[in-house]
Amino acid sequence: MTHIRTVPTEPIEGQKPGTSGLRKKTTVFQSHHYLENFIQSIWNGIGGVEGKTLVLGGDGRHFNSQAAQVVLRMAAASGAKKVIVGERALLSTPAASNLIRKRGADGGIILSASHNPGGPEGDFGVKYNAGNGGPAPEGITDKIFEATKTITEFRILDSQDVGLAGTGTVMLGDMEIEIVDPVADYAELMKEIFDFDAIHALFRSGFTMRFDAMHAVTGPYARMILEEELGAGPGTVINAIPLPDFGKGHPDPNPIWAKTLMDEMMGDHAPDFGAASDGDGDRNMIVGKHCYVTPSDSLAVLAANATLVPAYAEGLKGVARSMPTSGAVDRVAEGLGIDCYATPTGWKFFGNLLDAGRATLCGEESAGTGSDHVREKDGLWAVLFWLNVLARKQCLVAELMDAHWKEYGRNYYSRHDYEGVDSEAANGLMDHVREQLGVLPGNEVAGMKVTSAEEFAYDDPVDGSRAEKQGLQIGFEGGSRLVLRLSGTGTEGATLRVYLEKVETDPAKFALDPQVALAPVIAAAEAIAGIKTRTGRDAPDVIT
Repeated sequence: MTHIRTVPTEPIEGQKPGTSGLRKKTTVFQSHHYLENFIQSIWNGIGGVEGKTLVLGGDGRHFNSQAAQVVLRMAAASGAKKVIVGERALLSTPAASNLIRKRGADGGIILSASHNPGGPEGDFGVKYNAGNGGPAPEGITDKIFEATKTITEFRILDSQDVGLAGTGTVMLGDMEIEIVDPVADYAELMKEIFDFDAIHALFRSGFTMRFDAMHAVTGPYARMILEEELGAGPGTVINAIPLPDFGKGHPDPNPIWAKTLMDEMMGDHAPDFGAASDGDGDRNMIVGKHCYVTPSDSLAVLAANATLVPAYAEGLKGVARSMPTSGAVDRVAEGLGIDCYATPTGWKFFGNLLDAGRATLCGEESAGTGSDHVREKDGLWAVLFWLNVLARKQCLVAELMDAHWKEYGRNYYSRHDYEGVDSEAANGLMDHVREQLGVLPGNEVAGMKVTSAEEFAYDDPVDGSRAEKQGLQIGFEGGSRLVLRLSGTGTEGATLRVYLEKVETDPAKFALDPQVALAPVIAAAEAIAGIKTRTGRDAPDVIT
């Protein structure tokens, strides 16, 4: 016997979804009514869930299982018809997006803080994805946020936890719960996109690889697809078991946090190819033998070679990048004669372009790449894309990058992160730069001539909506660029992100250390923003 409880509550401050859901410290989500308030606000903000079918899953971080049970009981209490949930409440973010689309679900709840650390002292997050499988657009997240400010009660079913250890169907009150293999549907989709025979032959030829799953959700996906389906050798996938604290690591696939993989790939006995994915499986790092590939370059290379992949053999409809991402893909798009869009940071901004058929490939400098196969970035998809291209071209990563730069030029690119900066100081720095935007163009700063300066705003070409204050962008003569923005994915203080770009077309200068090549832009950034003085930091916390 089940009973619906209506629990009085009050609004809790600070429940505003960021670029990809609401992220806070795990202890905050565990506090009195915090999770319940936000879930009920989602239901209220989307017009209720009565009669609807939802998808539910997460990255397995600490509190994932308990939060999933709350979501199930609250969905049942509010009249949901069905919830499709991954076994043990696990689903990578791209797999969840695929399930929403494949099953025609009305939307879904993804329990993840993506690449943020996990564990009892780590971070947790909740994101609502809409019926197209993508992160809720601002029109919906605004309604959810408004609901958090007026909530007076939430509804929850009194019941025992639902067993999620095996696949099958169970009832929770009048609501059906279908527990599915989290990997199966996603693996089937990958088979439809890529030339598995060519990749299998690549591994049979002796090609070696290392994939670091970072003790995150992608481990089971990578083991099944790479080792079992495609024949990569045993041990190709490391750190493959998802752990609630990600093995006390930081599940962010970049050279800093995936240092073990980077050391191996730069060593004397490096495999031919290396890759990593993040907490919820939507980000990727690509690295060849003695050759790191920036996410911006990765997007450009995939766009340039897309017709080698069966699903994109007819060509791309267009490409899109977040504004801070380097312009490397822009020149590829120009060469292909297709449109290239620059959007604000946040995958939700790509959704309209993908739904409208204006773009096929999308990417962000923060290690996210994806296509119209789902409405999220997709880490393992990007890895398979690279393997498909290498298999067809019969070359190594360094050879492919060298050929690409000779054709299109090299966009030296780096991101400097200053984490946990005092919010007042960070906003003061942004205001200081903002005040200079009108006078910078035409002037020389640290030897660099400024050609443009603006606060980026985006007019959506599909629905006409406008997103303002999306970062400060300063252009220099020769195509160099500086972008500053405050991140919306952290949980403490402010993260100042400084994006640096320099275009090089001389092949004799393609092998420079990026920080050396970018030195003039770094100097200009300091002269314009006064980063050291205003943040009190002598150097970035993370350089990628």
